[in-house]
Amino acid sequence: MLSSKTCSDNPLLEQKSLPKFSSIEPSHLQPAVETLLASMSKKFAALESNLNPASASYSDILPELERIREPISYAWGVAGHLNGVKNGDELRKAYEESQPKVIKAFTEFKQSRVLYDSMKNVLESEKAHLSQEQVRALESSVHAMQLGGVGLDGEEKERFNEIKQRLAELSTTFSNNVLDATKMFSLEITDPADVGGVPESAKKMWAAAAEGDSEKGPWKITLDGPSYISAMHHLGVREHREKLYRAFVTRASEGSGDKNNVPLISEILSLKLEMSKLIGFNNYAEQSLSSKMADDVAAVDEMSSFMKEKALPAAVRELQEITDFTRANGGEEYSEAHIPKLMPWDTTYWSERLKENKFSITEEELRPYFALPKVLDGMFGLANRIFGINIEAANGEAEVWNDDVTFYKVFDEESGRHIASFFLDPYSRPENKRGGAWMDVCIGKSAATNRDIPVAYLTCNGSPPIEDTPSLMTFREVETLFHEFGHGLQHMLTNVEIGDVAGISGVEWDAVELPSQFMENWCYDKKTVYGFAKHYETGEPLKDKDFEKLKLQRTYGAGMMTMRQLYFGQLDMELHARYDPAGGESIFDVQKRVADVYSAHMPPIEGDRFLCAFNHIFGGGYAAGYYSYKWAEILSADAFGAFEDVGLDNEEGVKSVGRKFRKTVLGYGGGKPPSEVFKEFRGREPSSEALLRHCGLG
Repeated sequence: MLSSKTCSDNPLLEQKSLPKFSSIEPSHLQPAVETLLASMSKKFAALESNLNPASASYSDILPELERIREPISYAWGVAGHLNGVKNGDELRKAYEESQPKVIKAFTEFKQSRVLYDSMKNVLESEKAHLSQEQVRALESSVHAMQLGGVGLDGEEKERFNEIKQRLAELSTTFSNNVLDATKMFSLEITDPADVGGVPESAKKMWAAAAEGDSEKGPWKITLDGPSYISAMHHLGVREHREKLYRAFVTRASEGSGDKNNVPLISEILSLKLEMSKLIGFNNYAEQSLSSKMADDVAAVDEMSSFMKEKALPAAVRELQEITDFTRANGGEEYSEAHIPKLMPWDTTYWSERLKENKFSITEEELRPYFALPKVLDGMFGLANRIFGINIEAANGEAEVWNDDVTFYKVFDEESGRHIASFFLDPYSRPENKRGGAWMDVCIGKSAATNRDIPVAYLTCNGSPPIEDTPSLMTFREVETLFHEFGHGLQHMLTNVEIGDVAGISGVEWDAVELPSQFMENWCYDKKTVYGFAKHYETGEPLKDKDFEKLKLQRTYGAGMMTMRQLYFGQLDMELHARYDPAGGESIFDVQKRVADVYSAHMPPIEGDRFLCAFNHIFGGGYAAGYYSYKWAEILSADAFGAFEDVGLDNEEGVKSVGRKFRKTVLGYGGGKPPSEVFKEFRGREPSSEALLRHCGLG
């Protein structure tokens, strides 16, 4: 047990409640890690010495393991979170110095033979008397130990452990390089003519970055999400868009000095292949899929080929339509004589113009109806309507890492009980926050550690408020918020009390996107949208005709978007399943080869290095798993189909199906196989019909 003096000296050791974010400094990390690892090592040694594989019971093992691991998991989770949202040189240094020690400690857990043998014996002798959640937790732990090298000895074990350490180091460096390279580039515009036709919100954002005036300039465009996307959608000067695009797809590559990720990718792929072979797999993809819904690489290939057959003809038609529109409206600059084929910095811009022309509405015209505070109210209202929960702001009841962050409590409507909480960090901060959007665990539910209130982090990189104007979101940003909220709901509404399979823990990776993508569907439900789509100044609701246009826009570009996702997924799978890092092909040769199949209609430009910023697979947890987005999208669309079947205007029907979704998909977490969970909710196996219908590809 840690002394009260030790805890009071270091906020990372104060773990009875929520993290003390206002007090945590980078200097606290290393001493906290050393203290917690020493304590954990002592307790784990005692557990090992007391375990007898022949007689150990479930209660002797997993609950004890949860209690032993929880303090370092809590502190290290906080450190990892801050590394993503409040990154800085001092924190990076402390994190990188502590990381090898943490990995070494958890590797020792996974390679304990007495622990492994005890779990195996419990599964053989007690399985009939255990709950399904207990069996899932044990099976998951046994499999994790097999993947963690428990069966290795001698030099093989030593080499495996070296690889694990190096891969963790490379992953962290990769992400830091992407963040740094993103910050390294900016484009300054001084001529007001160059921003003609650009929405006021974008001009204000760019002017604020340059400390200029939104009408007179200067304007600074960065590679941070909201800034870059606004430029590619609205900046009329082709040369500027080209410069921005080339900078974006070459981030952290050969021209980025010591932030070059090319050698890191090669080393990551080589080490993953070597590691997988050490534990009996032919490649890393086989290892990754051993703990996913998809049976094997062939199953992923089959899904991708099936979706490609549906999406590619649509993508080709869509690109031709954009090209024809551009030729007709772009003037001599966009004539076939000048540009034989549209380039990526053309298609994004002109696709937006075509969409505006088709639907007579612009993204900018919709923004005033999507003010973040109103969107949150509507989203929380939906959660009450379908899941029977109330969400209340509780700012001031938790310390936060930035003034933009808000804190909420979740209550069960029927009982009034406080059942969960979450932090929301909604805006981009390019100076110290990594790009993208994600949900992560702050505190997980666990009876063993007396944690009954799960807490989530919801992180987005949306458009920030400007002066007195609230955050006015693009519709895509609204969908992203709903997406991350869906992840958070699965974490927060779990009914499972075994930490290893509560919430998102233990959920197969290709099913974990089901709740998140499911929630996006509600952005096209009239009652939901009219719960928040009100003009931020006048309170006027979104016009019916504009909502109908919004729904029609849903399938706009669906073919090209689907092919883009399939391209990323198959490139990821090719690199981890069939690519030989020691062979004659480079990673960019592989990219071109996969693009010839999945992006032939719009091939990457010469010198494209987007792989160098592909954080999902090289800096995150999606290696040989990016296909999961499309796999889970089939599940999520079909799940939403259950609500469509009863009628979205049928309040009692929607409520009934929503409570069933809460009980099954959200409630069971990792406590049941996702195929069983889906079948219990839907009453049958999943079908791709709903997804194809939603995308207009059926």
